Amino acid sequence: MTAVPTIEMNTGRAIPQLGYGTYQVAPEETKDAVLAAFEVGYRHIDTA
Repeated sequence: MTAVPTIEMNTGRAIPQLGYGTYQVAPEETKDAVLAAFEVGYRHIDTA
């Protein structure tokens, strides 16, 4: 698996630079979509 670069936040903590957004994912599909994203390596899930 390829490492994803991180971004350092102003608190000193780092988050993955690449994330999976759920903005237009249908509510009934969100759980499966996020689980699939985890399976392929995503670790930053944007649910805002």
